[in-house]
Amino acid sequence: MARLLPPESATVEAVAREIGVGVATLERWRSDALSRPARERAWTAAARFEAVLTTAALDEAARSAWCREHGVYPQDLAQWRQAATQALATPEEARASPLQTKQDRRRIKELERELRRKEKAEAAALLVLSKKLEAIFPKDRDEDA
Repeated sequence: MARLLPPESATVEAVAREIGVGVATLERWRSDALSRPARERAWTAAARFEAVLTTAALDEAARSAWCREHGVYPQDLAQWRQAATQALATPEEARASPLQTKQDRRRIKELERELRRKEKAEAAALLVLSKKLEAIFPKDRDEDA
């Protein structure tokens, strides 16, 4: 009985039943995917995590052999490990400190105050310019009538 790759390792028949396709179709899709070079295959998040777990206890030589066998570069494996570690970080580690949050709120208020001041200055400048324009080019009272 053929099994698919970890982490699920389900039988081909079970997966075919679950997704509603024939076993032959699923086998064809599987052989097409496996015939492509390993570097072109997409690694799902679960498969990447499984690879990190599988290779965690291996020494450098064994890890390199595993990488060659599965078509993965060791630096890819290191990136996957780092991503898994970051994803598992506690929310407190990822969250900003209260001091940083307070500083951010203060900075936002300062920027909003500065923006309102600049908007008022711009409106005043436009009003002055429109008055000067009208002084230079007065509206002709005859044209309005």
